[in-house]
Amino acid sequence: MTSQSEQAAIEVRVDWEHRGVRHRNRQYFGKFNFWRDILPGELSIKLPDSDGDWVSERFPAGELVPPWSERHIHRVRISALRLQRRNGPPITLHAGRHYPRYIAAGTADIFAGNVNPMRILEIDADTVTIDLNHPLARTPLVVAACIQRREGMAQEHGGRCNDVLQDVLDAGIGLEALHTSGSTDFFTGSAFERLDPRPDGGFYKKPRLVPHIDSIASRQIGELHGRFLEPGMQVLDLMSSWVSHLPEDIAPVGLTGLGMNTEELAQNPRLDERVVHDLNAQPVLPFPDNTFDLVICSVSIEYLIRPVAVIQELGRVLKPGAAAIISFSDRWFPTKAIELWPELHPFERIGLVLEYFRQAGNFGELHSESLRGLPRPQDDKYAGQLAHSDPVFAVWGHAEK
Repeated sequence: MTSQSEQAAIEVRVDWEHRGVRHRNRQYFGKFNFWRDILPGELSIKLPDSDGDWVSERFPAGELVPPWSERHIHRVRISALRLQRRNGPPITLHAGRHYPRYIAAGTADIFAGNVNPMRILEIDADTVTIDLNHPLARTPLVVAACIQRREGMAQEHGGRCNDVLQDVLDAGIGLEALHTSGSTDFFTGSAFERLDPRPDGGFYKKPRLVPHIDSIASRQIGELHGRFLEPGMQVLDLMSSWVSHLPEDIAPVGLTGLGMNTEELAQNPRLDERVVHDLNAQPVLPFPDNTFDLVICSVSIEYLIRPVAVIQELGRVLKPGAAAIISFSDRWFPTKAIELWPELHPFERIGLVLEYFRQAGNFGELHSESLRGLPRPQDDKYAGQLAHSDPVFAVWGHAEK
């Protein structure tokens, strides 16, 4: 005899705050089984009858992940760490950054294949202090869930119970949190050098009229921008190209695109004004103070070699209180991205961009948001290789004068 259970596509959201920055992590699950799969607290009870509304619950620190403990702080000799990559240069440790635990295999029962992150708290000549606590161990969390689409009843033959929130929490969320401004060593060594150090003008001379992320990820970035758009705004699309990631039903705005290639900008039908400008050669923006109501910068921040100077300029050209939104994914031109970018965990890159805003000194009300797990569009070139759409990560702040 078999039974039936209802399935649905749902979105799970985790909201938390750390040192004045508001974070939101979203993840989509295409097949949630109401009978077998698990949500924390009373969410599994409330969700089936929610009729598409969000249901949420607040959890104290240490309830959904193990509570913070001093026992998870260890002092380790650098000579005991496995810092030589199998292929590639040795790993260089930096204070505040996160590294896979397997480099400390044999310490505190860490096994050789453990890829979970650990944080380096301190470094001296011979030893490092590592933190094995979950990065959200001391942070209250608000968890919410919403039914995106009901899939109907399906035959139930038993199987694995999925703790979907654990999937979210194990993905690396929390790595974006910095202790204090400047406490994480992002800026030393060759962090902002590139495999191709030649001037960018030659690289970008040839137009690249190809998608840099899949269509679903592009639409999600557009929807994020749509939250900020109002009719009549003056908007700067920084590091623009032949596509501006904006919603289809965009309110009438004045859109200025600043990019590197004349032909790419000319192919962008949404732009009202086009400016060719190399930010790595000259980070000063060619606009007066208080010009724009919104700045967007999509899937390009990883190419800036002086990002703090550029973000300071964004604060100058924005009107007081106006937002600058930096979004990115996990696809880039490897020879032109800064060396630091691929070394970081995807969620740690959020922390890096947040630190750009903090170091700039003229932005407040900082936020971050991530979205993962949406299905990859069938027309995408990676549709047969990757199940999920390109992830979306975003950081924004508001100009302070």
